[in-house]
Amino acid sequence: MSQGTEMHICLGSSCFSRGNKDVVIFIRDYLKRNHLEDKIVFKGARCMGHCSNGPNLWINDEIIEGVTITRIEGILEKELSKYK
Repeated sequence: MSQGTEMHICLGSSCFSRGNKDVVIFIRDYLKRNHLEDKIVFKGARCMGHCSNGPNLWINDEIIEGVTITRIEGILEKELSKYK
């Protein structure tokens, strides 16, 4: 089984304090709801070095800053549309 595309969310303390826990839950549910669990490998990551702009998400070789629960669905729709 191939590993698929990787997506990482920062689990550093700054991103955690800015709400990444809710974002993590949303991403897991989104991947399951859209049958992407076998195509997208979703992992936690150590600090990405963009602490003041977090929570941060790394996907498609890009770091997306300021990932909030209100923005995450649009980000996933844009970044993962080719996998649906």
